[in-house]
This record gives sequence, C-alpha cells and structure tokens, in this order.
Amino acid sequence: MAGLDEIYRRSIEDPSGFWSEAARAIEWDRFPTTILDDHQPPFFRWFSDGVLNTCHNAVDRHVRAGRGEQAALIHESPVTGTGGQVTYAELQEATSRFAGGLRQLGVAAGDTVIIYMPMVPEAVVAMLACARLGAVHSVVFGGFAPHELALRLDDARPKVVVSASCGVERDRVVSYKLLLDRAIAEAHHTPDYCVILQRPQGEPARLTAPSDLDFEEVASSDPVACVPVLATDPLYVLYTSGTTARPKGVVRDNGGHAVALAWSMANIYGLRPGEVFWTASDIGWVVGHSYVVYGPLLHGCTSVLYEGGAVGTPDAGAYWRVAAKHKVRVLFTTPTALRAIRQEDPRGTHLLRHRLDSLRAVFLAGESLDPDTFRWASDHLRVPVIDHWWQTETGWPVTANCLGVEPLPVKVGSANRPVPGFDVHVLDDRGVPAAAGIDGQVALRLPLPPGTLTTLWHDDGGYQSSYLNANPGYYTTGDRGHLDKDGYLFLLGRLNDVIKVANYRLSPAAIEAAIATHPDVAECAVVGIPDAAKGQVPICFVVLKTGVASDPDAVAIELVALVEDLVGPVASFRDSIVVKRLPRTRSGKILRSTMQGIAAGRALAPPATIDDPAILDEITAALRSHRLGST
Repeated sequence: MAGLDEIYRRSIEDPSGFWSEAARAIEWDRFPTTILDDHQPPFFRWFSDGVLNTCHNAVDRHVRAGRGEQAALIHESPVTGTGGQVTYAELQEATSRFAGGLRQLGVAAGDTVIIYMPMVPEAVVAMLACARLGAVHSVVFGGFAPHELALRLDDARPKVVVSASCGVERDRVVSYKLLLDRAIAEAHHTPDYCVILQRPQGEPARLTAPSDLDFEEVASSDPVACVPVLATDPLYVLYTSGTTARPKGVVRDNGGHAVALAWSMANIYGLRPGEVFWTASDIGWVVGHSYVVYGPLLHGCTSVLYEGGAVGTPDAGAYWRVAAKHKVRVLFTTPTALRAIRQEDPRGTHLLRHRLDSLRAVFLAGESLDPDTFRWASDHLRVPVIDHWWQTETGWPVTANCLGVEPLPVKVGSANRPVPGFDVHVLDDRGVPAAAGIDGQVALRLPLPPGTLTTLWHDDGGYQSSYLNANPGYYTTGDRGHLDKDGYLFLLGRLNDVIKVANYRLSPAAIEAAIATHPDVAECAVVGIPDAAKGQVPICFVVLKTGVASDPDAVAIELVALVEDLVGPVASFRDSIVVKRLPRTRSGKILRSTMQGIAAGRALAPPATIDDPAILDEITAALRSHRLGST
C-alpha cells in the first residue's frame, strides 16, 4: 500500500483519477464519466453526470448485502433514562415509511424540509427520508431561539418542518413546539405542515389542524423507494454564522458528499464496516451531519446517538461508560468536553471503573486543543489523541492524522497535516504563499475536493464574496496560522471576529442585534474573550442612552435574558460592561479586535487608525472596575 505522502501527492496532481477510484466505494445508478467538472470556475462540480441516492447508500444497500440485523444506531439518552438500538433493516423500514408520509404532504425532489429536533432516532429518520426523496433538508440545532429559527425559515422556505414536543436537557425540559410556533409567527414564510414527535417527557404539544400533524401518523404511511438524483443535486443546507446577522446556508451535494465521507471513515478514522463510531455532537452541527449520521452509515458502521453531556449526566464518567458499554472503536468529541471532564475528575478516577479495551483513538475538533488537555487525555486514555481541523463549509477534515493510511508522529499544538484532497497554503498579506513558520491567512487552493460546499443557498455572489474574492484561486478559510517545515498546520485563531463558544460559531452581529433591542442601549460591541472551559465566551461593551437612569447592573442582567431569548443559551452570554463610548477608526468603524485584546489582558499599542486613543484608557478602567462573570 502506498504511503501517505504518495497518496497525498496523487490527490493533488491527479484529482480526477484519485476521486474516480474513491467513488467505487459508492453504489451509483449511473457511474460518472466526468469526475471533475471545471468548465465554470470557481464553481467546480464533482461527478456531474453521475446519478445516485444517498439514502440508498447509507441504508438500503447494507440491508441488501445481508447486514440488516446489524445495529445502525445506538441511542443513549441519560437525560431521559432511555436507550436502545435500531438495526439497518429497522432504519430502512422507518425511513421509507416516513418518506412516504412526506411525499403525501407534497414533498418532492428539490423541495426543502427543516428539521428542528433533539437527539433522537426519529431525527435521523427524518434526514434520511428527505435524502430518499431527493428533498433538501436543513437541520436547525434545537437550542436555537425562535428568532434564529425564523431567519432560517425565511431563507430555506421549507414545505414541511419536522420537530418534537420538547427537548430534554440536564435540568429542564424545553418546549420545541412553542419555540417553533413563535418562529413561524415571526417569519414571513409559513410552511405547509409541521410534523411533531410527541415525547413522553413534558406536556404533549398542542397540535392545530390541519397544518400540525403527529409524527407517528406520518411515519405509518406506505413505504417508498429511493429517488435517483444527480450527484450535483443538493442533499442539505446547513446554516452557519458569519460576520453579519444573516446566516449563510452552506450547500452540500449528494455525490461528492457521499464519496468524501466514505473515504474519510476508512482512511482518516481507520474504521471498518460493522465497528462502532461515536461522535459526541448534535445533529444540528456539521459534525453531527457528517459523523453521527452520514459518514458512519455510508461506511456500514454503527453510530452512537447520544442525548446527554460530558459531565452531569450523571457524572464525569458518562463518556467512558458509554464507550465501554458499546465497545466504541473511535470517539470524536471536543476539547471543551475533555476539559469539563478533567475539571471534575482530574485524576481520571472514573476511567478506572470502565474497560476501554475496544477504544482505538480519540479525535478532537471544534476549537484548539491546548497542551494540558492533550497530555491529560493521552496519559489517562493511553490511545492516540488526535487534533484535527475542519469547518462547516468543508464538511470533513482538512487536516488530520490519517490512522487508516499511515499514522504520523503527533506535534502538540498542531492540527496535523493536510488530508489528501486539500491543498493547504498559508498566504501573506499580498496573497502570496508564505514560507514555513511564517504566520498568515490559511487558504485552500481551488478546486476544493468532493464533499465541500458547492455554493451558498440561493446566493452564488455571497459564496464568492465570502470565500473566494479575497485571494483569487483560493478558498479563504478565515483562520490564521502557519505551516512548519514538515507540513504540520498550527492554527492561531480567526481572521475576523466570529466567536467560537465550544464548537459553536456565533456571529457578534446577531448578539449585538439582540442587545440593541433593549430600550436603554444606544450602541454596543460584542467580542470574544478566552474561557478555560469553552475556548471563548462573548462579552459586550454597552453605551447607554443619554439621560438613562437605570442601574447598569440591572441592565446587564436584562441583557443576559434578552440574548438567551433572541439568540439562545448556546451563546453563553453572561457579561456586559457599560462604557461611555466605543473606540472607532477615523472612518467610524468600531475597533472590536482592539477591545478584544484589552479584555483578554493583552498589552496593545493604540492602532494608527484610532480616532481618540484616550478611549482605550476608559475601556481599560471600565474592565478593571467590572468583575467578569458578576452578572
């Protein structure tokens, strides 16, 4: 077998040949004759004349191959005390029937369906049912507030929304149906139907005929077969925050997505069909799409669907209990989760209570892996702990240690080397590749490999302006870092001010828009500051309206509630600091990066473009008098 260097070289020099071979792992209704379609750059397309169905490849073909009794999903829900398994045959039956129900509601190939559900098997069924019909699903994380859901309703314009009566968290039950009703009332677009899963936890959702339908009734429809679609037809739209309040709908196609994920399961994660893969993520995020649902099922693995936390459900041994119980081969989680476990169990006492003989590796992504957490995990788990890096837009890892090809030495602090298919460069301010060890903007030379975004939903211009125009010939990741002499990538943070709370990307503009609705707020600026548990958390500098007599501490408490209501608790917003004014450039732009540096305790020289340097002293004094976290 060729080594990683040779495989990587071929993927860059002969991408059509490389991905044509990889495509053989997928069953096609018509195998593509055009592998890389480069006739309309920068809109490259993969397998453009190929025809397939993603649901068939994820479910039906495994049943047909005689593996119907193998577990496809293992559901573990410590927050409800329930769990169980779903075999591939059972998943095929449930998916085909729910697809039949969606078809009766008018859903056809190309239509959109929003899925707003907790981590239950029915959510996976809904995703696969859309893929079965050739419909486009858009999963919205259940923790998002009505306003955020309303934005997605208006952009995706779904024919149907699939939701649940409630979600269950460690200390509360959240009524999803009430949140959905509020979102629909706010949105301009109204879906034809809402299909609601009634969960036994909490009060049953009130269904309003004829638009509200019970999930079980829809799921009892006659089964339907898979609908063949073009490889370039969209499979899903997943919204990600940017530097504006409007979310960006990342489009993933069917063919490239299936080929890339199947390749990654075998070659990056080193898994074989039938083995158990656990990605501790929500299906509302790209990690959940790629490696809770599609990746494991496309490869014929068993995937763990987990409704719980790293700690508190019931203790810091939850992950090790689940991994031991189900003989998990590879665990994929976040540094935040390991930091939380380490904080409660620094000596790894819970680990000693569970046999983890089956565990082969732990992969981490979502934010930077700090050296202390890496060493703690490596010392206690005694398996490879691998940091790897990717984005909602890329859909699968850009850099990693490819266990299925050739494991390489670990460099602490690095996200490892580029994965075959990704031509990674670090560019200087002129857009020219920088020398090894020199920091710059991380960019990927076009064309991107299969499985990456093809455009933004109904916004080709936004796709180009957001990712391609800054450095012609490259996809600009928005991250900064450097490559060392051995090709290992070291990431240093975001180029813009998007805040990463744990593995969630949040737009400061969205939080600022929520805060600006408070009647006493004149203007505000949100920045991210370092947090030991979550990587970053947002804080807000607030200027109150002249003549306002409100107590600043009372306003701060009200702002926390406002952000939780309009953005959601996922924002982890807890602090606001009242200041007299905000630092700006002479052109009027707020100096967010400067404020972020001051809040993080970094000594900074006043930017040359600042309008009044004295404002920085005022910001510093306000921070000193305010104890972060006091609200």
